[in-house]
Amino acid sequence: MSARGLFLTFEGGEGAGKSTQIRRLARDLEAAGHTVLVTREPGGTPFAEAIRGLLLGAGASEDALTQALLFAAARREHIRALIAPALAAGHIVLCDRFADSTRAYQGGRLPEAELAATIALATGGLLPDLTLLLDLPPEAGLARARARSAATDTFERADLAFHAAVRARFLALAKAEPQRIAVIDASADEAAVATAVRSTVAARLGLPGTPDGQGA
Repeated sequence: MSARGLFLTFEGGEGAGKSTQIRRLARDLEAAGHTVLVTREPGGTPFAEAIRGLLLGAGASEDALTQALLFAAARREHIRALIAPALAAGHIVLCDRFADSTRAYQGGRLPEAELAATIALATGGLLPDLTLLLDLPPEAGLARARARSAATDTFERADLAFHAAVRARFLALAKAEPQRIAVIDASADEAAVATAVRSTVAARLGLPGTPDGQGA
């Protein structure tokens, strides 16, 4: 592992199983002796969690620019207060969503230049070392999300066409950046997805504690 630490993000549509797979990977890495920070966007700090409530709670704005600016503010604080210090300490950071979600969810509803500017201001150029895109058809993902909880947020309430467009933008990002973004078939059962995640992390980063990783 580099002295800087490693930054891994998990992306995907609603119900893709990101949180579950992050927990499983974190457990494996911690068992191998790594220090792991698990976090999420929007959120991760008290300030960013407050913004999460504005973005996802009752009465949330559906305006794409308002959403992008709020995500940017939450992300800036998240990086400054939590992610950057953890990476500087040499830790592994596992984050549930990052800037690719902004591109997928607000992309197509904002001019590309505006979207890119908000992302650049928030991230200061920080990119994940590896992004795991958990992909499945939106119909299946929404069914999973609604089975998990009767309560829905702003994005879960959007129509199927919106979610199909989000999936298409995620896959386009993966095609454009194949060295950073690995697509995982999330339609398989939880254990099979976890195996694919661990194998991908090992192949891309060689982390101890994952199959085929050094010291595994």
